[in-house]
Amino acid sequence: MKRLAYRLKCLAAVVMLLATGRAVSAQELVEIFGPETTNRVLVVRSTTDISIFGPVVESFLRTRPGLQVRYEQWGSNELYRLSRRDCRDGVPGADIVISSGVHQMVQLVNEACAASYRSRLTEQLPEALRWRDELWGITREPAVIVYNRELVPVEDIPQTRFDLLDLLRPSGTPYAGRVATYDIEQSGLGYLFAFADAQEATTFGALQESFGRSQAISTCCSVDIIKGVAEGRYLIAYNVLGSYAQGYQLNDDRIGIVLPSDYTLVLSRTFMIPKQAKNEAEAEAFLDFLLSSEGTLALRTALLISPLLETEDGNEGEVLSSTALRPIGLSPALMVALDALTRETFLRRWRSTFPGP
Repeated sequence: MKRLAYRLKCLAAVVMLLATGRAVSAQELVEIFGPETTNRVLVVRSTTDISIFGPVVESFLRTRPGLQVRYEQWGSNELYRLSRRDCRDGVPGADIVISSGVHQMVQLVNEACAASYRSRLTEQLPEALRWRDELWGITREPAVIVYNRELVPVEDIPQTRFDLLDLLRPSGTPYAGRVATYDIEQSGLGYLFAFADAQEATTFGALQESFGRSQAISTCCSVDIIKGVAEGRYLIAYNVLGSYAQGYQLNDDRIGIVLPSDYTLVLSRTFMIPKQAKNEAEAEAFLDFLLSSEGTLALRTALLISPLLETEDGNEGEVLSSTALRPIGLSPALMVALDALTRETFLRRWRSTFPGP
């Protein structure tokens, strides 16, 4: 399969003013899969790194000769804003939207931005992974603690949030300024994980206070955080996507991974077909592929269905009991996270923890 790739890298969140006076952030990267010239083009906008999801796209295209996929990689907040605007204005944009910002996707469905689809494969999904036949969870990825194996003593490796609190509690802790997590204003995924923590755990307030007191780092992007841990700029990272961490670990054994045994959040990236999609039939075919045995294998190979959650026989890993897994299900309850007052209150508290430079 001949593949033409071109990459458009944003050096910053550059905005471009359109004739309407509205500002739009450019996508981070673009890659074209399939034939260079064809009348059949499927536009996919996704928060998943091209390097990770690209092989999945290629597996799908082996079943669809003559189809081209234009894959656009976006940040979750920018993708949400663009998808809402396309929906509101009735503008054909993406044929498929895939995002880790699950709460944002539920909101898009609630705003009547999604096309409906039902098949034998979609009906086999658990109810928690499909909503109104308009949104589907396609991956299984734990939120993990990442640490530097060379710099963090074995006795300090945090197995729970309580352990992490104990590391940060002493006034002279060597972990001061060396613990990182997502900047939840920049990252829709980071916001979702933090909000889920606040709903799930009594430790959230104490952990947030410890982050502030120990000058923890709030920064962007899974790969950057994991790389920072590997290089020793950070010693520990909290609430990082396990799929990205494990992928990095395959090439760098300085990375250690812990699924917190008090509880581990499990994310399913969501798949939506916008109601104004030009190529709805191919979008439906891609969804069915991802839910098929072949597509599931491709997602497993990409670590997007995480082996960290399973033993060889497909059961939950021995280290983590099934009761400790906390899947983030698709439901209207997620929209609470986007309520304007709730969000601003939550972010105000976060800013007090990470006031910035």
